Amino acid sequence: MISRAAISARILAAALLLAASGRGVDRVTVLSSSNLIAVDTHAHIFQRASAPVAGARYVPNYDATLAELFQQFATHGISHGVLVQPSFLGTDNTLLLAALRAHPGRLRGVVVVDPGIGSAQLAELAAAGVVGIRLNLVGQPLPNVRLEPWPVLLGELQKLGWLVEVQREARDLPSSVGPLLAAGLNVVVDHFGRPDPTLGVEDPGFKYLLAQASTRRLWVKLSGAYRNGPDGIGDAIADAAAPLLLRAFGPERLLWGSDWPHTQFEHAEEYADARGQLDRWITDPAARRTVLEATPQALFRFQTVADHAR
Repeated sequence: MISRAAISARILAAALLLAASGRGVDRVTVLSSSNLIAVDTHAHIFQRASAPVAGARYVPNYDATLAELFQQFATHGISHGVLVQPSFLGTDNTLLLAALRAHPGRLRGVVVVDPGIGSAQLAELAAAGVVGIRLNLVGQPLPNVRLEPWPVLLGELQKLGWLVEVQREARDLPSSVGPLLAAGLNVVVDHFGRPDPTLGVEDPGFKYLLAQASTRRLWVKLSGAYRNGPDGIGDAIADAAAPLLLRAFGPERLLWGSDWPHTQFEHAEEYADARGQLDRWITDPAARRTVLEATPQALFRFQTVADHAR
């Protein structure tokens, strides 16, 4: 017998597919705000017409549209998503914000901002559905968040209850994540913490990451395994890291993200692969459900009809 949850997932998937093709939008809005089934916490949208920042490491030559992302959601039983600003667009969050405003019940956003941004601008971002900022520090100098204007920004983030999402190689996590935790912020670490491909889970930076679980203010994304090493090395590291992260953080501090559209790995990776990996990393259905539903719902402030009724 098919469970009620499975039936709901199929109905929602069909509705999302209609929305992606431009039909049934009103019905999907109701479903998406009342039936949170699974959250993809790491996806990107962009278009070629957008001007990349100077010195961008990589600039895609294709569009990654919201409609395409919703098609992926529909196919794989994902009801909600978190859009993360890609590094090559810098602080131009225009496309991301338009998507949040068009689908406030279904999407949340993590943006890139200038550290000197004002409180009024932050409030506007919050009203649009932004819940955090991203520090994509790969290939960048580490900011000293103890120097102006960072302390003011971090104070504003605390007032808003926002998170700070960090992407950096594991060896530098003590220097990049440590000061943020010391400042009392909630921190999300991307892509398993980016351990060194030659060291894997023996990377001292990865061990530091595990040790910070006791702060209860750190979350780790099970995403982008391929970013941790070439030729299957990244997948092997993720397979070894997942049980250690689960043991240290519990499902309440782990998140799953597709990393769609897998920039720089577009021709080798697919959404189905990313979703299937989670089933391998977390085999217990209840724990997996926590990672897909309860944890991101709380952290990224998704609300259901029941929440609004309280």
